Amino acid sequence: MLIDHTHRKWFLGSAAALTVAAAVYVPYALHSPQGPRGGSGIGLTFGTTGFLCMLFAGLLGLRKKFPIWRIGRAQTWMRGHLWLGLLSFPLILFHGGFHFGGSLTRLLMWLFGFVWISGILGAALQHFMPRFQTAQLPMETIYEQIDRVRGQLAEEAGQLVEETCSALEGEVSRASERQRAVSASAGTQGGLTVASGLRTNQQVSVQLRTFLDQEMRPYLERAGAHTARLGQSGQAQKMFQQFRVLLPPDLHSNLDDLENICEEKRQLDKQSRLHRILHGWLLVHIPLSYGLLVLGAVHAVVALRF
Repeated sequence: MLIDHTHRKWFLGSAAALTVAAAVYVPYALHSPQGPRGGSGIGLTFGTTGFLCMLFAGLLGLRKKFPIWRIGRAQTWMRGHLWLGLLSFPLILFHGGFHFGGSLTRLLMWLFGFVWISGILGAALQHFMPRFQTAQLPMETIYEQIDRVRGQLAEEAGQLVEETCSALEGEVSRASERQRAVSASAGTQGGLTVASGLRTNQQVSVQLRTFLDQEMRPYLERAGAHTARLGQSGQAQKMFQQFRVLLPPDLHSNLDDLENICEEKRQLDKQSRLHRILHGWLLVHIPLSYGLLVLGAVHAVVALRF
């Protein structure tokens, strides 16, 4: 969720509410004979208001689960979740007079702190991560299509290697149209038929096919694999440079294409990692949030009954 000008009203409203709450709390805390207490009228008001903010923030999950419910716009719920969630923590602190009380209250406040901080971190991730991905991942694709794109890259790499090896082995009929045209126009050099790299070179061809089978194809077909040699840009450049020394200049464009395929795979892997980071924090935030709501309700019942 991008925090932009559309959040201005929510920010101002939350800041105003917090200012009013602080203006009420300070004289109340200073002049109350027994100090600020959760069971006082003002304390209960802070607690009720804070819990309602928490409850609204928690209801976002239901709103997402049932999108057909036309109860406000989804973006409005998201903004309310963010700003009311932020506001709820200081209100609950005002409610308890910044004292954690007994074991249940202490557990509740520690849990609340974790939820609050994870929410802030998540909001920061959702604000900055998309911009970072756009800047760092020019080859970014739809996340759900990454597996399919990996398969396409592996297939394309196989075709390029086969085309290059065919050229090296002099199998002009299996080489590309561009290479056949270059071959037809090439002359001789030192008494040898140059044919721009289409001269038979069995040893280099075997090395290239071995590189495809043992290094490149496994790397392209496996998700992640950032520890592989081709998963590291510097190592990959050295490996392709070795082949540039062995291959004729007219086939260097094929190596460039293979190197670009590896670069695209590295970006896909990086996109996957960033996606997991961007959404993984929810695995912490959501369960803790619902646990917080349950404990908050238990706390309220116990406090009012006893």
